Amino acid sequence: MKKLGKYEVRGLLGRGGMGIVYKARLPFAEKIVALKLLAPHPHLLHLLGEVELRRIFTAEARTMSALNHPNVAQVLDFDHHEGRPFFTMDYHHQNLGSVLGERARVEEPTRVLRLDKVIRYTEQVLRGLGRLHRAGIIHRDVKPFNLLLDSLDHLKITDFGFSKLRGEHRSYPSGLILGSPFYAAPEQEKDPESVDPASDLYSVGVILYRMLVGLLPQEHRVRPSEVHPEIDDSWDRFVLRALEERRSSRFGSAGEMLEVLGTLKASWARKREEACLFPEGDLVGELGGGLEGALGVWRLRSHALKVRPEDAPRVFDCDELWRPLVHLRNDFHVQGSGAAKGVHDAATGLLWQKEGSSEPLDWKGAHRYIDELNEKNFGNFSDWRLPTVNEWFSLLKPLTQGGADCLAGPFSKEEKWYWSCDRKSFAAAWYVDLELGYAHWGDFTNFYGVRAVRTHEKGKFGEMK
Repeated sequence: MKKLGKYEVRGLLGRGGMGIVYKARLPFAEKIVALKLLAPHPHLLHLLGEVELRRIFTAEARTMSALNHPNVAQVLDFDHHEGRPFFTMDYHHQNLGSVLGERARVEEPTRVLRLDKVIRYTEQVLRGLGRLHRAGIIHRDVKPFNLLLDSLDHLKITDFGFSKLRGEHRSYPSGLILGSPFYAAPEQEKDPESVDPASDLYSVGVILYRMLVGLLPQEHRVRPSEVHPEIDDSWDRFVLRALEERRSSRFGSAGEMLEVLGTLKASWARKREEACLFPEGDLVGELGGGLEGALGVWRLRSHALKVRPEDAPRVFDCDELWRPLVHLRNDFHVQGSGAAKGVHDAATGLLWQKEGSSEPLDWKGAHRYIDELNEKNFGNFSDWRLPTVNEWFSLLKPLTQGGADCLAGPFSKEEKWYWSCDRKSFAAAWYVDLELGYAHWGDFTNFYGVRAVRTHEKGKFGEMK
């Protein structure tokens, strides 16, 4: 096993212009961390030189260490391996890029998020940037993959490799572009040293647009309210102000942008409450046309499979962003009493555990949890198992207008990510995001919720296997 200092390398998390990020383990504490090692791209090394890159790398670690804020990633350790510096941070298995489904070709469409999640993530990135800006730091590379998410869905800004510090003035060689295409402000692309807080807020505007529309504003100038079912034109004005070409027309500070967002949030909350009190139409019946419309394409598989990402659309009956093609109208009935309650879905013939695990578990812990349920004959049954992705998909609902989210489901909502029994490889398995309605995969050391299922009876799809 490869070692970097006292850390055991467990896998590659990513590679950028400045370095390589590994998933690593600190043996003594049994702690998983993210380890960033200085390993610059040859082109960057040629442009800036090793001495300057070492200075930048060390400054990044020092900057992150000095910022004590819940929405900024923290440095845990700094050391050297064979003469090269590295630092470690808390390991988070999620980031906003993976939640959106952003791919190597950034221009490709991504998932549209529910408005409550859009608000939550935007609030957190603005609070984190406000802390940076008050400290005289301009990030210059705010993008979805630099916004980590912990197991409680708290957002952490990371990757300060090319941040600009107060009072710092450096000249960069021609040909060096700071920031990421599509997310960097126009003035940053022209002159990286001319940036100010409004430059970072432009990047927030691009991310906000992407969360609401699933596209990039530079590629598709549609109004967010034309796409997202939960917003009106007041949100259009908010987003477009953040995306103004002239920085003087944008928000002047993260605090100002946060204040306007708060007003929009309050207005949305009032409308949502009214929609919940006076819903229009049969909200449940509008989800995918109900059960009967799904019979021709739905496959309720119960046995575990090994599924490669490229095969997922075919095996899981989902789109290229791993969202189900069909949404069912469930027929839930709560059974049992006390801690042994279950939820029977008469539409599928599945009996689900109502509560699930009390905390997130890794892959081994998930299987131990299922074994323990069966050993103690939970709910008078001993054939509980982890659900397949297809079974999880039978519970998911599409992004809908207002009131559908008002319908109280029968399950507890302690976790948003849950393990399936389907593996992606010898070291990774698929999980499902119940809040945003998609599947993804994570390695066995990640922690997700666990909820057991069993085949309860002959369902409307025929005999379960």
